[in-house]
Amino acid sequence: MTLNSRAFRDALGHFATGVAVISARPGDAGTIGLTINSFASVSLDPPLVLWSLDRGSDRFPLLMQVPRFGIGVLGQEGRELSRRLARKGQFALGADEVADGPHGVPLLRTAIAAFECEVEQRIDAGDHVIFLARVLGCSHAGHEAPLLYYRGAYRGLAAPGDAG
Repeated sequence: MTLNSRAFRDALGHFATGVAVISARPGDAGTIGLTINSFASVSLDPPLVLWSLDRGSDRFPLLMQVPRFGIGVLGQEGRELSRRLARKGQFALGADEVADGPHGVPLLRTAIAAFECEVEQRIDAGDHVIFLARVLGCSHAGHEAPLLYYRGAYRGLAAPGDAG
C-alpha cells in the first residue's frame, strides 16, 4: 500500500462525520465561526472534547488566542451556515446567529447540541493544532437529524424505520 496525501484524504473521506461550528470572540474581531468535522469526545470525567485547527486556516491566529469557545453541532438545516463558515474570509457570525451561554461563550442559536468549552491544551500535530478542551456546560434541543459529511458531500440520516 502506497501512501500519498490524496490517497490518505480519499480514504479518510470514507469515515462519516458530524458537522459542527466553533464559535468564539477573539479580541476585537467580533464573533467568529469555523466549520469543523474533527470534533470528538475524549473523557466523561473530567468532561473533555477535542477538535483540530488547520494551521493554514485564515482563522488560525484568531482562534489561537481564545481561552474559551463554543461548539455547535449542526442539524440538517445547517448546510448553508456550514458552507459559509467553511470558506476563507467568511467567518463573521451575526448577533442573530449566536447567544451567550451561562459561561459567556457565544453559542449558535440553531445548534442541535451546544458545548461551552475552555482550552486545556493546544497540541502541535503536523499541519494542525489539536484543541483539548474542558466542557463547562452543554445543552441539546429536540431530536433533529444531524448534518453529516461523507466522501466530500453533506448527507443526512434516514428516518428510523426507513429502508436503507
